[in-house]
Amino acid sequence: MKVFDSKIKRNFGFGCMRLPMLENEVNYDEFSKMIDAFLAAGFNYFDTAHGYLGGKSETALRDCLVKRYDRERYVLVNKLTAPYFNSESEIRPFFENQLNWCGVDYFDIYLMHAQDRNNFKKFKQCRAYETAFELKKEGKIKHVGLSFHDTADILDEILTTYPEIEIVQLQFNYIDYEDASVQGRLNYEVCVKHNKPVIVMEPVRGGSLVNLPPTAQMIFDRLGGGSNASYAIRYAASFDNIVMTLSGMGNMAMMLDNISYMKDFKPLNEAEKTAVSEVCKILKAQNLIGCTDCKYCVSRCPKSIPIPTLFACLNSHRAYGGWGSEMYYEIYTSGGAKASDCIECGACEVQCPQHLEIRKLLKDVTKEFEK
Repeated sequence: MKVFDSKIKRNFGFGCMRLPMLENEVNYDEFSKMIDAFLAAGFNYFDTAHGYLGGKSETALRDCLVKRYDRERYVLVNKLTAPYFNSESEIRPFFENQLNWCGVDYFDIYLMHAQDRNNFKKFKQCRAYETAFELKKEGKIKHVGLSFHDTADILDEILTTYPEIEIVQLQFNYIDYEDASVQGRLNYEVCVKHNKPVIVMEPVRGGSLVNLPPTAQMIFDRLGGGSNASYAIRYAASFDNIVMTLSGMGNMAMMLDNISYMKDFKPLNEAEKTAVSEVCKILKAQNLIGCTDCKYCVSRCPKSIPIPTLFACLNSHRAYGGWGSEMYYEIYTSGGAKASDCIECGACEVQCPQHLEIRKLLKDVTKEFEK
């Protein structure tokens, strides 16, 4: 499928949920250098949301991108997220604030964020889609789309209800392609059915497809070529209906690695496809927690439990036989909340895009590390 917006230069985008940080602030110097390298390589697509880094992603883009480059040099994507409005009348003021936080007069793409069966009800009740379409008519949005985390039947319902939607952002990677909860393939097929181009998020699944167990790593090492990220990102970008693949790059090394194989993009060859299939089988046999480290759960936890970090400890224990995971669990929970501090309120599970049974999984963490 052709790129739906001629302003988009290439099929690789900068996801700005995970940026280079200095303590709790975005490292503007490093981020600016990464932006410069990204644009110099011919890419121009930047994706943000107000919830990313507590609003600091938007203002960092304003200061490091918008103030330094002409508006026609880049495509800027933002999102309408459920916690920031409770009525139709609150949507426009929030949107105008987003324009101000980013320092722009319009967004190239505006997504209805993290749509699932529950969020969709709220967005529909508050006429969020209708408001976005009105903003498009006013020139403040160029294209309206949605990002999605649920089953294919719900996506089909949304696209049937609102055929004006122009593009869909999906979690799509080789481990989730046939996953029963994420439904990567089924959701992709719904987009094809409705003739909607696809933006890929989480192609490396929050880094879990980069940090592989030894048995899986050996398979990619035999190829004698690219990085683990290269196989994951190129896998996602190889599908016909996909027009953009995002990568959340936290340092210049990640940026340069991604640019190296996406600047002159080539789909996976047969040997690489076989290797990916073998790695996928190994990972699924590890019984790993499918957390992408988005941290949405942490922001809602009344006990401030570092849930993704503790899940990473358990995944490490399962993948690598426990080497070092106990030590790191003690480090991460020293002076702070442990898995056993969970009060089972369920606020985390409401926010989880992966629909994980977090309360149950925290009990597994407790059983393993708090003996």
